[in-house]
Amino acid sequence: MVVEKTVELARSIGLKTLVILSLSSMLGSGLFLLPAFAQEVAGPGMWFAFLLAGSVVIASAFSKAELASAMPQSGGFYVYAERTYGHLVGTISGLGLFASFMLKSAFALVGFAAYMAVITEHFGINNVDANAVAMVLLVFILIVNLTGVKAIKKVQVPIVTGAVAMVVVLCIMALFSGDFDAGRPVEDFQPVSLSMGTAAALVFVAFSGAIKVGAIGGEVLDPETNLPRGMIQSLFIATLLYAVVAYIMVGVMDPDWYMVDGHAVENPITVFADSVAGTAVVLIASLVAIIAMASMALAGVLSSSRFIYAMAKDGVLPAPLGDLNERYKTPHWPILLTGLLMAVSIYSFDVHVIAELASGFILMVFIVLNLTVVVLRGAGPSHAWDPPYRSPLYPLPQIYGTVAGIAMLVLMGEKALYGGSGAILLGVLAWYAYGRRNVQPRDGPTPLSAFLGRGESASDDEE
Repeated sequence: MVVEKTVELARSIGLKTLVILSLSSMLGSGLFLLPAFAQEVAGPGMWFAFLLAGSVVIASAFSKAELASAMPQSGGFYVYAERTYGHLVGTISGLGLFASFMLKSAFALVGFAAYMAVITEHFGINNVDANAVAMVLLVFILIVNLTGVKAIKKVQVPIVTGAVAMVVVLCIMALFSGDFDAGRPVEDFQPVSLSMGTAAALVFVAFSGAIKVGAIGGEVLDPETNLPRGMIQSLFIATLLYAVVAYIMVGVMDPDWYMVDGHAVENPITVFADSVAGTAVVLIASLVAIIAMASMALAGVLSSSRFIYAMAKDGVLPAPLGDLNERYKTPHWPILLTGLLMAVSIYSFDVHVIAELASGFILMVFIVLNLTVVVLRGAGPSHAWDPPYRSPLYPLPQIYGTVAGIAMLVLMGEKALYGGSGAILLGVLAWYAYGRRNVQPRDGPTPLSAFLGRGESASDDEE
């Protein structure tokens, strides 16, 4: 059960700041890590994979906006799921969202190590263990999170903004380099194909920041208006930027740029910079990417650990996970757990698999978001639903977002499905082993029960 706070957060975030925060949490992996993986799957038309993934996210954003306008409290998706489906589904959803952010942070650490290798090799230091480099940064990130540096989110915005500006400058240089071929990205273009759908599913993780906005709903000015506008505007900007950058990269680089030693390159911006400028620019681009990846991982640990902390405070996870460090007032056990799982992910999975799992969890979240709007609108008079913002063209965006999301999830293959199934199983075990004995039963039926025409309460189903 979500505990109501007696002290409210100050509402100080306007529309412009909201768009910037949303973009800063999205832009990163889509520019610095994913282009080579996408081209490996979809070929030169990989720029369209970003448009396809973006279309699904934007359709789902209408659902997210409707939910956020009606429930603008901090907590976002976890709050929507718990209040609509009950504690069990809320537990599963919260753990799934935690897994997606944790894996995206691990993905950023892999990118950090790849770009760091460019710097070390330039100075004659070769054969550095990439995983060891990632672990060194992870330890530093955990220390920073444990000691409670409050400026993490404030620092992330200018860092990501500067990194994106650098990529835009590289794109402008590419357009005027004389080597840009506008026809190359559309050679053998197959927008409707299994490979394109698979690539779109793979890059879905690039849009995961879109759902973070709801988590700060309690701090947004005029949330009923600004939350929907902020989410949708930032998604349109991000989708267009991803596609344009990918198009220019394909148009200016050699056809086989994305492969090295039989593997997709993990530092595509370095290759891009090398194609349009000299060694100095390559080093600068790599340094900027290093800072951006470190910032992403730093903020990712912060966000991931707070989901575990919030769920423990709600009673659905063991109480020690809701404890704060006496000296630094930070949730030390959730932070350490997040770091441990990131380390296990990096050493256990190929970078491609990490991207697949992260995207798979995000796809599941967006599918549930779309279904949540359908359930709340159809719950009947027992659960009146009159949000300030209503999704246009209902139920078409919800149908498209759900069907396309399921299709992408299937196209990702068995690893993503196994990961999703594992999250569901873990959520069920957590609820029945601990949560249901420590959470106050809900009064009355959930909206899902009303939608299905049943009168029993959620607690009856979950006991």
